[in-house]
Amino acid sequence: MADRFQTTSPSLSGPATHAFAISPNDTTPVSETTRALYIGVGGNLSVTMASGGNTTFTAIASGTLLPIRVTKILATGTTATDIVGLV
Repeated sequence: MADRFQTTSPSLSGPATHAFAISPNDTTPVSETTRALYIGVGGNLSVTMASGGNTTFTAIASGTLLPIRVTKILATGTTATDIVGLV
């Protein structure tokens, strides 16, 4: 099937073109800086943002799509599971 948007430049406001599962880890960064995260099972999410700062998002509901650019999902402080990175 042809991709009508193949020659269109991707933007941060456009749809994601790739997804990957993320396992929280305090030392290992995610494989790619994300444009958003999908949270399958809710809870708390501790991250390192693309800017380098750390923060914790609390009480995230299951099925939430967070439009945040992160380089790491920290195991310490993260209780959410089934996390998918979108780029």
